[in-house]
Amino acid sequence: MQAQGNHEAGSEHGLFRKPTTSRCTCQTARFPNTRMNLVQAQPRVQQLLDNESARVPRWKRVLDITCILLASPVLVPVMLLISVLIKLGSKGPVLFRQERVGHLGQHFTCLKFRTMVTDADTSVHEGHCTRLIDSDLPMVKMDSQGDSRVIPFGRQLRATGLDELPQIINVLRGEMSLVGPRPCLACEFDRHLDWQKERYNTLPGLTGLWQVSGKNTTTFNEMICLDLQYGRNKSPWLDFAILLRTIPAVITQAREIRNESKSLGRHRRAVGGPLKPIGQPVARMEPGPGANRVSIRGSVVFQEES
Repeated sequence: MQAQGNHEAGSEHGLFRKPTTSRCTCQTARFPNTRMNLVQAQPRVQQLLDNESARVPRWKRVLDITCILLASPVLVPVMLLISVLIKLGSKGPVLFRQERVGHLGQHFTCLKFRTMVTDADTSVHEGHCTRLIDSDLPMVKMDSQGDSRVIPFGRQLRATGLDELPQIINVLRGEMSLVGPRPCLACEFDRHLDWQKERYNTLPGLTGLWQVSGKNTTTFNEMICLDLQYGRNKSPWLDFAILLRTIPAVITQAREIRNESKSLGRHRRAVGGPLKPIGQPVARMEPGPGANRVSIRGSVVFQEES
């Protein structure tokens, strides 16, 4: 009954809605961004473990295992099909392993289906993440307009989140949950402010409140607010509702990718060639004296004063 009450209260306050500046209840004050040495942070981790809000509830583990067992007749064939497509489309391993930061700031090896060529430069992605954290731009994937490093079918896998399916192994290991905040890279964790690190009091997940509440249309701070809302209101009913909403969210993202692919194809035919892959150097325009900085969804231009 208590869990149901928490879910109803969460629904009443619009947990599934995209947060706005006026409605976001998380702390917005700016604090100095300090790098955390995880070895020195062990006392803090133990202190958080003693905090009831940072403990992993037993119902979460039960729900994760139950859902995986029930969905395995569908998940296993899908994962096998994706593995075959990856092997046919490019040389290299099927799985991509990457160190991520999870519950209470602890590191673990996160598994994904490989969607890029082997030994692809990851510094470009790290730079993209840094720009999103330091700006107020929507959190679109850097390959949304094309990336030469992506293998065949890789863009579709990344856009729909199907490349994350191997993280079911991380869930079985207890490193992740089906529902929770996304695990981040160490370089991203270092740039989190103190109030933002509250999101790590909860197990990271394959899907979450952010993924079903706008995802690529939200900013970094809006994502953090959604993660904090989930952590403060988590319940079996909320997890189950997010899992149900993930299915139509994936379908919607697949439609958007199909429409974007059509538009991209028309643009390529119009310009007479492929688009320049993201990550290549581009010319930058410096503002003139008295120029106003104007943000236009995904880019920044300068408007000269008249």
